[in-house]
Amino acid sequence: IVGYIAASDIPMGTFFWLVHQPLWLTSRSTPPVPPEMKPAPRPEGEMFLTLPDGSKMPASGIGTCCRATAYHAESVRRTVLWYLLQGGRHIDTAELYLNHRAIGEGIRMAMRRGVPRSEIFVTTKIPGDFLGTNRTELWVERALDELGLDFVDLVLIHFPRRWLGVVGGVGEFEGCCGCASPDECRRQTWAVLSAARARGLIRNVGVSNFAVHQIESLRSLGLAPVAVNQLQYHPWVPAWQEEIANYCREKNIQLTAYFSLGGLANKGSVDLVGALQLISRAHNATAGQVLLRWGLQSGLSVIPGTGNPSHMRENLAVYGFTLTEDEMATIKALGENAEIANKFMWFKMDTTL
Repeated sequence: IVGYIAASDIPMGTFFWLVHQPLWLTSRSTPPVPPEMKPAPRPEGEMFLTLPDGSKMPASGIGTCCRATAYHAESVRRTVLWYLLQGGRHIDTAELYLNHRAIGEGIRMAMRRGVPRSEIFVTTKIPGDFLGTNRTELWVERALDELGLDFVDLVLIHFPRRWLGVVGGVGEFEGCCGCASPDECRRQTWAVLSAARARGLIRNVGVSNFAVHQIESLRSLGLAPVAVNQLQYHPWVPAWQEEIANYCREKNIQLTAYFSLGGLANKGSVDLVGALQLISRAHNATAGQVLLRWGLQSGLSVIPGTGNPSHMRENLAVYGFTLTEDEMATIKALGENAEIANKFMWFKMDTTL
């Protein structure tokens, strides 16, 4: 198994794919989409975030990672089709998830049923194994081919480090990408992505899991503006993560939150928070919907992942109610509860490089 993973051009993606294969045996696949189903109207009260090119990114999207159905091609195709036909328009994927082709097929299936490509917002991410000038140039062509798209709305550098910063060091990119340091690799990649943006192959470029000094290094190049930083975010964020989020807000860098509900390992934890239960009952909503709405009203984009059509409808229904200022403050104050905060999944990469 180790040899199989090491021989892959995306070892980390292959590792996660293998991890999820046993889970597929006990998971429910995404059901088929009825052949007569047509596109539903987009949600009333839909919210958007404006990006540097002037485009509007739907604030509520769907994540396609970190669950068994995200690594099964037919379920991915069905997930994308269900989501788009039910009014959703923002799809978040990554090369690391190994599902580009199925994502693209689902998009084309939805287009054949009447969903315009102009309304669909696609985010993908370049993995560490493809950083550096030559590798990034190859990846841009590869990603467009896999997705079957003429352009991608948003491309993010997935991680600032090759192995999440868990292993490696200054020379961690030398073997794969020929860079003397992680910073050099990131800067080379930013230059290539900026050029692809100028050619119309990518509409916006951004980062994911980046610290302030890593973003500053890219901004100092004077190339494409940093459009988005995708990061873990919810009321229980540690102080160091809140500092990154505040920096992004000051620099007009939009934030996309993942693990808004705590991540797969903490599924259900939010339902046990008393204050969320009270607020959710007041709005005839679930605790999860309340947290997603809190994210939207905090100016974030949220990308909860699911392969369940009914859960997709629930996630899109967060446009249907509004939290009061007092409720927003109450939810924010939940972050002071260390017992709850410790139940949420966090990883912090070595930000010295």
